[in-house]
This record gives sequence, C-alpha cells and structure tokens, in this order.
Amino acid sequence: MSALKSLGSLLAALVAAALAIALCLAPIAGLGGAAIARTDETMQSNLSDLTHGEVPGVTTINDAYGEPMAWIYKQRRYEVPSTGISQYAKDALVSTEDRRFYQHEGVDMQGFARAMVTNVLAGGVEQGASTINQQYVKNYLWLVDAENEEEASAATEQSIPRKLREMRMASDLDKTLEKDEILTRYLNLVSFGNHAFGIEAAARTYFDVSAHELNPAQAALLVGLLQSVEGLNPYTNPEGAMQRRNTVLNNMAAEGYLDQAEADRFAGAPLGILDKPRTLPQGCITAGDKGFMCDYALRYLADKGLDLDTIQSGSYTITTTLDPAVQEVATGAVRRNVSPYTPGVAEVMNIVRPGADSRDILAMASSRFYGLDLDQSQTVLPQPTSLVGAGAGSVFKIFTAATALEQGYGLNTMLDTPVRSVVYGMGDGGAENCPPDAYCVENAGVYAPRMTLQDALAQSPNTTFIELIQKTGVAPVVDTAVRLGLRSYTDENSFGDGRSIAQAAKEENMGAFTLGPLAVNALELSNVGATLASGGRWCEPNPIKEVLDEHGKQVFINRPACEQAISPEVAGALSQGMSKDVTEGTAAASARNNGWSALTAAKTGTTESHQSTAFLGFTRGMAAAPYIYNDGTQSTPLCTAPVRQCPYGTLFGGNEAADTWFQAAAGVPGAATGGLPPTNAVYERGTMRTALDAVVGQYSSSAKSQLESQGYTVVVNTVYGSGSPAGTVVSAIQDGPGNTVTLNISDGNGAPPSANTATPPAAPAAPSPPAAPPSPSPAAPLDFGGIEQSLTDARDAIADVFSNP
Repeated sequence: MSALKSLGSLLAALVAAALAIALCLAPIAGLGGAAIARTDETMQSNLSDLTHGEVPGVTTINDAYGEPMAWIYKQRRYEVPSTGISQYAKDALVSTEDRRFYQHEGVDMQGFARAMVTNVLAGGVEQGASTINQQYVKNYLWLVDAENEEEASAATEQSIPRKLREMRMASDLDKTLEKDEILTRYLNLVSFGNHAFGIEAAARTYFDVSAHELNPAQAALLVGLLQSVEGLNPYTNPEGAMQRRNTVLNNMAAEGYLDQAEADRFAGAPLGILDKPRTLPQGCITAGDKGFMCDYALRYLADKGLDLDTIQSGSYTITTTLDPAVQEVATGAVRRNVSPYTPGVAEVMNIVRPGADSRDILAMASSRFYGLDLDQSQTVLPQPTSLVGAGAGSVFKIFTAATALEQGYGLNTMLDTPVRSVVYGMGDGGAENCPPDAYCVENAGVYAPRMTLQDALAQSPNTTFIELIQKTGVAPVVDTAVRLGLRSYTDENSFGDGRSIAQAAKEENMGAFTLGPLAVNALELSNVGATLASGGRWCEPNPIKEVLDEHGKQVFINRPACEQAISPEVAGALSQGMSKDVTEGTAAASARNNGWSALTAAKTGTTESHQSTAFLGFTRGMAAAPYIYNDGTQSTPLCTAPVRQCPYGTLFGGNEAADTWFQAAAGVPGAATGGLPPTNAVYERGTMRTALDAVVGQYSSSAKSQLESQGYTVVVNTVYGSGSPAGTVVSAIQDGPGNTVTLNISDGNGAPPSANTATPPAAPAAPSPPAAPPSPSPAAPLDFGGIEQSLTDARDAIADVFSNP
C-alpha cells in the first residue's frame, strides 16, 4: 500500500512538473485572467530591465585634475566587458554551476524535472537545479530591481511560483542575449563576499589584480565562493575555501577546460590571497579636508536633478573644480589663524575664480576637520556653504555704496560723518541712551566730520553709512546685496520666522542692514567679490567641472544663466573705491605684515557684538571671504591673538580674517597679478548733478559766491581754457576731506594749432550791403533779458580782472 502511495505521489509530481513547465514557457497572458496578465506585465518589465543590464557601480568624485577624492556607491562593482574577464573565470562558472549552459535555452528541462519531483515529494523546495540564466534573473531582481526589503525577499523566496517566474524570464533572456553576454553580465553582477560585487571588484579585493588577469586557481576560488560567500570566506574559513576551489578545478578538468595534471598542480598551491581584503573608502566622510567640497558637490548635483540615490546606483565620474594645491593653501591659512581645537570658534573660506561666464570654486576650507568625531573638533555640517554666524559686519557697507553709485553718487562725493546718528523709522535700539522708536549708531573711532565715499569704505565709520542708507533707501540696498550674490537671502524662512531675510529687512526698513548683523553664507559672500571682479556679472558658484556617465558620455547639468547684476561701470567704480582698504584702510596693517602689495579691492567687517568677523577681498584672479564666527552654544564675543571666546570682544576683520586672505592669496596663481576691473572717471564725481556741477560754465565770481553760501571754502586757480570763455569755471574739484573746493578758471585760450596742419587764412569775403532796418512794431515790448545778462557778464569779467591781477 505504501508503495502504491509513493507511486501515486511520484505520478502527481511528474504531472505537476510537466504542467509547471508548460505554464512557465507558454504565453502566460493567454492562460488565465487579469491576475495572470498583471504577472506577465510585471515579468515583461523585469525582462526589459534585465535586457538593458544596468547594474549599480562605483561613482568616483575627482578633483579638477582627475585625482579621486571620494567614492560613492551602494555596491562596490566595476563593470567590465567580456574581454576584461579571464576565460578561466567563465569556464569555472560553466563547469560548476551549469554544465549544460551551451546546450539548453535558458532552462535545463532535465534538471528541472528532477528537482521538481524531489521538491514535490519533500513538500517544499529542496533542490534548485538553477541554470546560470536563472541565477542571473534571481540575482538581478534581488540586487538591482528590488527597491525595498519586501521586493528583495520576494526575489529570493523559496517557492514554486517564484521559480516558475524565474524560469520564464530565463528562457526569454536566452532568446535575447548571446551566451557570452549572459556569462559576462552574470560575472559582473553577483556578490563574491567582502563587499565585492562583480568579478572585477572580487579580483581586486582578494588578489589585487584585474579580472582579465585571473589564473585558473584564482578564478576557481572566486567561482567557488558563489556557493556561500559567508560560509566560504577565505579569511574566516580558509580550509573550506580551498576545498571548494579544488572542487571547481576538478570540475574544469572534467569538462575539458583544464588538463587534470594542471588542475592538480593548481590544487596543490596555497590560496594566494592578500593579507586582508582590499576595500574602497565609501562617501565624503573619507575625503579628509576635501569633504566639505565633496558634500557640497553632491548637494549641488541633487539640486540639479542628479540625486544621491542615482549617484550611488550609477557609475558616474564626477570631476569637481577643486584645485588641490589651492585647497591646501586655503586650509593651511585658515588653521594657521584659527586653531581647529579652539572650542566655540570656527573660520571658513571659499576661494572662487572670477569669470564672465563661470564661477569655479577652487577651494572650500574650514578650521574644523571634516568628520563625525566631535571630541576631535570634527564636523560634517556644511559650514562654508550655509547661513551661519552673527554676520559679516561692515563688509555689508559695500552694498550701500554700490546702491549709492547706481543712484548717482561718486567715489569723491563728500559724506557727513557725525559722531552719533539717530534715525527714525529704521528699527530701534543700537547705541546706549537711544530715544524710543529710534535707531542709534556711534563710531568706534574718531573721524573727520566729512569724507569721500572712497575714504568711508576704507575707514569704515558706521554713522556715515547709516546716513547714506537713509538716503538710498533700505530696500534698494537689500536688492543690491541679493543681486550681487547673497541669493539665499530670498530663501523662505531664512530669517527664522517664516520670512526670508530680504523680506524681513525690507518690511522692517532695517537700517542696521548696512552694518551686516545677519547670518551670512561664506560661499555667497566670496562670490559677491567674484561678481564685482567680473564687471558686475553674477554667475552661480560652481563646484562641478563635468559629470560623465558609465559610458563616458557627458551628463547635462542645468545651470542658471549668468546675470548682469550691476553695470560694469558701477562694478569698476566700487572695486576702485574698495582698493584703499589694503593700502591705508582697516586692512593696511595686515597687508603690510603679510608682504602683500598687489592692487586689491577689499572690505573688513566686524559685528557690533564681536561674535563674527569677515574680510572680503578680490582681484580679477581670485575672490575669497574668510569668515570667523562663534560656532559654539553660547553667544560669546571673540578675541584676537589667539582667536577665542572671551568676555570682551577684541577681534576685528582686519586681524585674523584679513591675515587668512593674504596668506592664502599668496599661494593662488594669478591672485596678485589679476588687477581690478576698469574704471570710468565719471563715477569718481558721480552721475548725480551736485552743487559743484552747477557752477561749471559760470563766471568765477558767481560760482565762488554760490559755493561759499553753501559752506564751502573756495580756492581759485587759472588754467588753460581749452576753448572756454575767459573767466568761466572749467571744473570744480573738492580737495579730499573737508569743505575746500578748487575752481579751475579758464584763461580764455583755445586749443593750440598743430604746426603740421595749419590752415591758411581764408580770403576776405566781399562786404554784404547793409540790410534795411526792420519796421517798428510798437505792440511788441522790448526784451531786455539778453542785454541784462550781457551787462552782468561784463561786470563779472571786469571784477575778475581786478580780483585776479
């Protein structure tokens, strides 16, 4: 009876096997209803993925010269062509995993029937009999297609339905791809343990060779691992790994791929693996000082549509703009001035190359080390590229100056410098004893009562710029700052209450904006300098030189177009206006101490609380803005020499921040020779008509009286007339700080004739007969205006003769 029962079970198994084969190889959509149709659709989608054969690989992030600085991946895999794989590896695979590989059409019917009977009788899956095609399908669905744990589990579950689905796809795959292509894809796909995916990564991991260099013993070891990458790990189970390797060598001999004597010889050799598996660092965390740039590059690409998941799953080559030599000098300069181990203080600096149509980031440095160990002063926070700190202080005065130049002021326009300014409707608080609803500002030092705009940029009196922003308006100044580069000031909630910084500054008519009391992005501030150095043309700071996909094709990056933020003339004038800072202004001592004498535009900045300082400097060869700020948990002032937290603030932008810039710039090619953008003399006096403009062309006595009535001290100087009438004002020049104006008066002489181009005198014209007198018209009154003006001019001329003998 038991024999009959066993026979019945066997028959049932055979019927089940035959039915299963028919189901999996027949056109499934015609065999059932909507559920089967959906299954077929899913398999067609998976088969399409399999046919394309794209597998996750390693993305390499390089510096500007192609040297790797980081690797990003989910699976460490290097896909290679068929010619990049040793034939021994292919032979070892076929002889061990699928001896009938070249005979069957993706599914081995004999093996499947045998396994099916065994599995049915056992009441579950006891035997696989999977072909290389089937194993490839299973591994692809598991390692590549699965997007979550549930899908990964479904791809490897031990069930008959999964096996049938696998068989159908394996059969279709065999109709689509050549046998050698299937072997190549399989060996590029599967895991070989120790985080090595694919034969190339495995060859490097265990033997430090390429896949095409594998000898029979090495190939046999790697193929043998496929049975159990954990259980046969040669580093934890060398005996098991060797036994399995030798089994594969014997299989190769049995199938005629290797002579038995040769197989025996290789079987007697040691494993020959490295002392420890060769691995590959993963992520920006291993990039050292270049980690900040690596992280920013990934965030930049994500913003452009190439997200981290895509990069981790691809095999991209990302070349950044980072110059390793510039990075080294930048990092050295930052850490020379602010110790990485000082609690509560950080300094960051980005070096940007100016350019009309590009804005490459050459270096991105922080005094902090890039890493996760807080006890070792490490951080992964994007300090150089985020809104941090208490502000750049007086550096923001350049935005008020730029706006004033646009509105007609000139570099030589005289500005008042009161000891104390009290303004209303521009915020409140500020200096002590300030009236309610007023904003009060005082100067830290003693200044002349009036100075030019250029001198104000160099000497940086606070009251001058509070008075100036009151005239230009806060909103235009905020807009100028955004246009020149502070683009994150328009980000939603950047102010912290739901509003952007720009919106809050405008709505509150924040007069203090000109004194830079708001958090700043150091990269954007550096780019402000690059915008000015590039003739007022803004371009987005760029960390990416190019991105290539796995096929070596360039990936398009959707970068924003560059914009003309301010006119080239205003950019040139402001650059010139900032050039005194390093020669006679707040950064002069630092420049001198660091041996810097090149023409440079610069502005120092310190917040009122001394919790942060900055130095913006640029030439046409380099722009950078070292930024020192309190990165601790307490709002504490900072002191200088050494930079540290302290009860009273003594740190200024002309100290360590300026030192950092000059020390770094000395190592940046082209920084000292770049010069500044060209200037237009019109912007020295300004395009706005002033009291000095109004007197040009007048006779000197009138001009002198007019200016003296406005509080000027007038000096008269006779100059070559260049065709202007004698006694008239050719130009009026304000002689630096103070109220003294020099009037240059024409001597009446015209331009001298050239000796080589003298024109002979013309023949006298024949006299014309006198015209008849006009008829009197008593109804029209006589116009004495012209006569009166002539008499006035004659009187002034006579007065000049006696006053200027």
